[in-house]
Amino acid sequence: MQVQKVAKTVNLAIDEALNELNTTIDNIEYTILQEPSKGFLGIGSKPAKVLVKLKDPINSTNISTENINENIKEKIEDENVISKPNNNTLEKRIPKMVSEDIFKETIKQEKPKEINKNAPIIATNFLKQVFNKMNLNVEINTTLTDKNTLLIDLKGNDIGVVIGKRGQTLDSLQYLTNLVVNKGEYAYVSISIDTADYRERRKQTLEQLAINLAKKAKKTRRNVNLEPMNPYERRIIHGALQNDPTIKTYSEGNEPFRYVVISPK
Repeated sequence: MQVQKVAKTVNLAIDEALNELNTTIDNIEYTILQEPSKGFLGIGSKPAKVLVKLKDPINSTNISTENINENIKEKIEDENVISKPNNNTLEKRIPKMVSEDIFKETIKQEKPKEINKNAPIIATNFLKQVFNKMNLNVEINTTLTDKNTLLIDLKGNDIGVVIGKRGQTLDSLQYLTNLVVNKGEYAYVSISIDTADYRERRKQTLEQLAINLAKKAKKTRRNVNLEPMNPYERRIIHGALQNDPTIKTYSEGNEPFRYVVISPK
């Protein structure tokens, strides 16, 4: 297939031909039938005239196995994708088209990581060592969920020590256990440590605190700054007030002293 195009320049003529043939320049051959000329003062000017034709598919399919990745090359040869020389046929130097599936097969698909079924044992052993150092007698119960979350429930007489001020000790234990369990090459396991439903009770306390302080901010028309909190507790404050159209919340400061500001709109 070939087309003839006339344009101001040779390049413009070739571009128009490429658009009409719906192809790229490496798939065509062209002949300049007429060079463009500006003439004198616009008189006698001539446009560029170009004949563009598509390359023969046989000649344009020139696949060199030397430039193909070694494992792809072996696959091609095994499947007889490239015709072997044969003096009695026209396929002596004409390789067949390489199937797209061959290249797809060579892409290494990363296997999903396995779940570490020993995560409960690893977490329990670590926490036992910690509690022994703290001279605490704590019962440890673990549950590994289908969502790859390890729930750890602690029970004992000295739970207040385990929780710490505003749950800081409990959060630290959770953080350290997370590091210990996830230091291998298994799929990531989310660790959640709780005791006597402390986290749920703390969540309810923070939500009520947020509502009360929001009322104060509205009444005084001034910002109210909360005490520094960890990211989890700050999210609880933000979430408790996100549907209040008269209040906006944002965080200020740097960790570990970052805090929430409740501001009237």
